[in-house]
Amino acid sequence: MVNCCGLVSEKNQPVPLKSISVELQVKDHVVSVSSSLQYVNEEERPLEAVFVFPLPADAAVCHFSAKIGEQEIVAELQDKQSARDQYDDAVSSGQQAFLLEESDESSDVFKLSVGCLSPGQNAVITIVYVMELSVQADHALRFCLPAVLNPRYTPAASAAGVPEVSSACVIPYTLSLSVEVRSSDRISRLESSCPLDPLVFLDAQHTHATVNLSAGHRFDKDVELLLYYENTHQPTAVVEAGAAAAQPGSLMGDPVLMISLYPEFPADVMSSLASRGEFVFVVDRSGSMDCVMHHGKDAQMRIQSARDTLLLLLKSLPMGCYFNIYGFGSHFESFFPQSVVYSEDTMGEALNRVKNMKADMGGTEILQPLKHIYSQPCYPDHPRQLFIFTDGEVWNTKEVLDLVKSHVNSHRCFSFGIGEGASTALITGMAREGSGHAQFITGTDRMQPKVMQSLRFALQPVVDSISVDWSVPEGVTVEMLSPPINTLFQGQRALIYAQLKGQSSGTAEGAVTLKYKLKDKPVTNQLQFALKPTEDTGRTIHRLAARSVIRSLELEMRAGRAEAEAIRSRIVELSVQAGVSSVHTAFIGVNKDGKQTITGPLLQRRVPVRKMARMSVGGGGGGGGRRIHAVAAPMAKCGMLKRAAPKMSHSGGRSIWTEPTAEPEPQTDPLLQLVSLQKASGCWELNASLATVFGKTESEVTNHRPAQVDGSVWATVLALIWLYSCRSEDQVEWQFVAMKAASWIRSQKPEGLSQCVRDGNVLLGGHVTENTLGI
Repeated sequence: MVNCCGLVSEKNQPVPLKSISVELQVKDHVVSVSSSLQYVNEEERPLEAVFVFPLPADAAVCHFSAKIGEQEIVAELQDKQSARDQYDDAVSSGQQAFLLEESDESSDVFKLSVGCLSPGQNAVITIVYVMELSVQADHALRFCLPAVLNPRYTPAASAAGVPEVSSACVIPYTLSLSVEVRSSDRISRLESSCPLDPLVFLDAQHTHATVNLSAGHRFDKDVELLLYYENTHQPTAVVEAGAAAAQPGSLMGDPVLMISLYPEFPADVMSSLASRGEFVFVVDRSGSMDCVMHHGKDAQMRIQSARDTLLLLLKSLPMGCYFNIYGFGSHFESFFPQSVVYSEDTMGEALNRVKNMKADMGGTEILQPLKHIYSQPCYPDHPRQLFIFTDGEVWNTKEVLDLVKSHVNSHRCFSFGIGEGASTALITGMAREGSGHAQFITGTDRMQPKVMQSLRFALQPVVDSISVDWSVPEGVTVEMLSPPINTLFQGQRALIYAQLKGQSSGTAEGAVTLKYKLKDKPVTNQLQFALKPTEDTGRTIHRLAARSVIRSLELEMRAGRAEAEAIRSRIVELSVQAGVSSVHTAFIGVNKDGKQTITGPLLQRRVPVRKMARMSVGGGGGGGGRRIHAVAAPMAKCGMLKRAAPKMSHSGGRSIWTEPTAEPEPQTDPLLQLVSLQKASGCWELNASLATVFGKTESEVTNHRPAQVDGSVWATVLALIWLYSCRSEDQVEWQFVAMKAASWIRSQKPEGLSQCVRDGNVLLGGHVTENTLGI
């Protein structure tokens, strides 16, 4: 396997990446990112290099330039085919040229071609993009700078795929990163998965701050930043002025409004969770799931973490619902022919099979299991909820998203990206098109808390009758640029873009009202906003609004609902006008002022890349498929745990590399031990296994039982006391387990419950009240 990083020459040899510099400008809920990457051609001849790298799926790329020596070439956005032809013509005539294009298969993969880089020559490439910041369960705004682009598995039958470039193991360069935050809300703190210098506030109100990544950071993992504001649920409105040079009435010529709504649902309604539903858990079992979750101490394998998470999920489901579990790789299988009623028997059967789940199903093909699930009839009054776990290595992302969207009226989709480099286009796209919620498990994150947060969303009462109403003065109209809001969850923000048309001679304010129903109870959220911008905010909001419109048009074009060529023309027109990339446009820059043309052999852009059938720790070559390897400013696909040397075997004339895995011994977490002993109904039985979790003998636990209390009631009370006393910090993981237990105790109407709780506290050294336990 050839290890390469960044730009790669025709022989798949690296064009050394010397440094990466990133500047972040955060304004409330959006960020502008400027990345500069310095390369040098250390070969003895001119070359054409290719750079494949990831960007967040919702990023709007709005600037691309290259500096060769003192000469800077700023690229312009054109129709993609025209840009490709212009690039080929320039390279063929010996001119330096640069081409940046979005992958046809996935919106989070970009390909950069650099033509005619002379021997010894330096190139500094700058890419600027803007994006929304996603909201986390603890109200943080999250930004992730991807360090790795996972290989995308492509079936042998398909000719499509992300360009093939090898991943790197050695990171020979460092990253510098600076962050500036400006906000209408007070900044509480900023955290990171990487070492940061102290946060410096630049004003007394704590609304303007800067921070830098500590010097010497090696870019060998994703850089995750978490930004916390003090008043997270405060709605905001930003009006951005149109460009003076743009045509009035056009998107770029008119003011654009961005509304941020973060509703707080009534507590009395949210305390009651739904007891109905069909829960389908879809788990990636491709070879790449045999990687470690992170590179720190005691890291679990991804498949082991998925098994632990399924244990928690299965124990947390409400009695009487329906469920099923699918595993997928190059093929797929389900635990049951169709979803079954949740009971002690079906839960037990599923848990036995979960224990034996392995990352042994080859490549990553998610389309067929989804088609099979959607072909199954839904159960009346049991809304279907999909939970999809994957490290995001599919090649046909847009086809998957179109399928999810076509069934949005019959299900909700909750998606989880596991490990570094999971496809943001796939994970966020499935949640968006499936009216669900997306979560990413990176670094030392534990999967279980994030998954249980999504389960709470799935069990929440459904918000319906959602409407957005505008109140503006006469002479002004509002055109919505965002797609309609189909779903709202507690803890989820909605961003709305709108174009303000016309002029008002009177009132300088407008209002937007968000209305919805929750358990037939009407709820209203209203926000006032100024019609004129108070400051020059650049074009960030306009570009994000244009990106939203472009994505909707691309979806409409793929759905075939209208004349495809007319939609394509509209996408290209809007993309060029707004300066925002799309699947049908590309950035092209040609150095026409070069003093001399480059001569000598040069690889043309469309030369096929080498292919080698290979199975690796990183994932499956099963089912006769092949791996598509690509890199960013990259790192090894996954960490190794005492792996033996790779072995080569031969099959059907092909050389196949295999690397054995050494899976660590599973951790004996007392919490998971306790949860595994709970019955489907919510109770525990009094036995030696339960006593072991408490650090007691069976006789100690039995002898302390109050005489009038049933053994199962006593065991269940003890389990709740232990959870609240010993694992209170993990409550998000066991909250549904505890709710089921408390509900079961109440249904038994036991006598002497107060004495039972007192005795249980004495035995376990707790100080928990009946009210705390919910019994």
